[in-house]
Amino acid sequence: MIVCIAEKPSVAKEIAEVLGARNKCDGFFEGNGYQVTWTFGHLCTLKEPGDYTPMWQRWSLGSLPMVPPRFGIKLIDDKGIEKQFAVIEKLMQNADEIINCGDAGQEGELIQRWVIQKTQAKCPVKRLWVSSLTEEAMREGFATLKDQSEYQSLYEAGLSRAIGDWLLGMNATRLYTLKYGKNKQVLSIGRVQTPTLALVVKRQQEIENFVPKQYWELKTTYRDTQFSAAKGKFESIEEAQEALQSITGQPFVVTDIAAKNGTELPPRLYDLTSLQVDCNKKFGLSAEVTLQTIQSLYEKKLTTYPRVDTTFLSDDIYPKCPNILKGLRDYQQLTAPLTGKPLPKSKKVFDNKKVTDHHAIIPTGVHPQGLTELEKKVYNLIALHFIAVFYPDCKFRTTTVQGESGGVPFKTTGKEITDAGWKVVFAAETSDEKDENEKTLPHFTKGEEGPHTPDLAEKWTSPPKPYTEATLLRAMETAGKFVDNEELRDAMKENGIGRPSTRANIIETLFKRNYMRREKKNIVPTQTGTELIGIIRNELLKSAELTGQWEKKLRDIEKRQYEAKGFIEELKLMLVKIVNDVLGDNSTINN
Repeated sequence: MIVCIAEKPSVAKEIAEVLGARNKCDGFFEGNGYQVTWTFGHLCTLKEPGDYTPMWQRWSLGSLPMVPPRFGIKLIDDKGIEKQFAVIEKLMQNADEIINCGDAGQEGELIQRWVIQKTQAKCPVKRLWVSSLTEEAMREGFATLKDQSEYQSLYEAGLSRAIGDWLLGMNATRLYTLKYGKNKQVLSIGRVQTPTLALVVKRQQEIENFVPKQYWELKTTYRDTQFSAAKGKFESIEEAQEALQSITGQPFVVTDIAAKNGTELPPRLYDLTSLQVDCNKKFGLSAEVTLQTIQSLYEKKLTTYPRVDTTFLSDDIYPKCPNILKGLRDYQQLTAPLTGKPLPKSKKVFDNKKVTDHHAIIPTGVHPQGLTELEKKVYNLIALHFIAVFYPDCKFRTTTVQGESGGVPFKTTGKEITDAGWKVVFAAETSDEKDENEKTLPHFTKGEEGPHTPDLAEKWTSPPKPYTEATLLRAMETAGKFVDNEELRDAMKENGIGRPSTRANIIETLFKRNYMRREKKNIVPTQTGTELIGIIRNELLKSAELTGQWEKKLRDIEKRQYEAKGFIEELKLMLVKIVNDVLGDNSTINN
């Protein structure tokens, strides 16, 4: 008998249907030579400190750092989990072969491997690896099963992450709570959680410590068009008034006109982070709600695997794209111009080198029915982005007009769309969000002149903006560096803090622990969160950059370019340093 194990009952049901295992039993499906069972996400976890030695049961500074000689796993203490595990254990101990059908990612690999290990099954284990839950994708996946050993490095990366989080979380939380918590509160420290909170606290301190500076802007209106002084900001009122005086009563002269043609590429396909960013900006959705929604769309077979960090597709997806577009029946008006001719194949979309385990999030082509309003919104974004990448570039003309008055140079810029290209796909979505630079200038002639209306405005510099979930997700992706350029951002993803699949949970955890709170769309630290970051003198724990370097090493473990043992040893050495530093510190946390 072949035993398949999925990550949740709904997925097991789909797999059972494909395999013909239609007989429903208690905790599994059976038929056609298969038994299909399931977990409920994590059934196992790393052992607690007290499971290793009674000495670690009690919190004490003298027992730190706690480093087990060998990490062990145990079942999560829950009656439902214990019952389901008993079913799995019995099936696996009698199996001829096991097929791991967990989520095709690092976390999914870890969840299922721990369960299989815990059952002490001795038979061969194969791996199902699919990017969507459609029947076609599943049949293809079962036809190309691989031996579990081919995913060993993925498991080692997941295990290293779990061990690293245990080492730092268990030890640093006890350390800081006992040293600074005054027996009143648990001070929770985490490998990703703490540097994320540090980003928010640092931004809030920058806002509070910001000293606004006064400046002046000189503009003038000529032929209903506003021109700005080329100098930009005037930092002294005397200089600004002198410029204003010199142009008052003087004619405005157009000195130069330059037009430049440009193109704008279609927006990239979505990875999980960019989808969470857009859903936060457009609909005010939290990262957690977006993840739940896209996970639901995946399980309904409408979109591909969501926990991805690439915006590219592999070459083997290209031949499937016409059928996917054909399946988008609600978007026929937009897909019609693409039918009947070969689809363009751009390196900006299809690039095997930019795809590892999974490709970007795209529709599967299955017709959506019975969606919630939230699911419709998220699905619509994914569908429109997929359609848009096959449309031509948007073409525009940028016109810069320069002028002068009384010896003071001015300029203005206008942008005119000459060929909308892919922008027609988003026309309905962006009708109220016209690009602020998208203004058509009147026809000017070099040398023309006439009266104008000057205006001198007093301005003040603005403080940095608080993080929103969208900007915090981007900061986590780039380890706190502000990066607007998409290609540069791609290069930095390997050093981001957390994984796309865990960032939403990290943010929610910080809210639940009362270290941060929401103020409308903004995220601000609480007094507890600010004090916690203040008391952590050790930069290793707060550094987004260092955590990003650890993240890179975890990815390198996955790629077989770094040893898991080396990563754990580094963390152990760091732990000893942190414990010694904190024990030697005489500060206290303020209340």
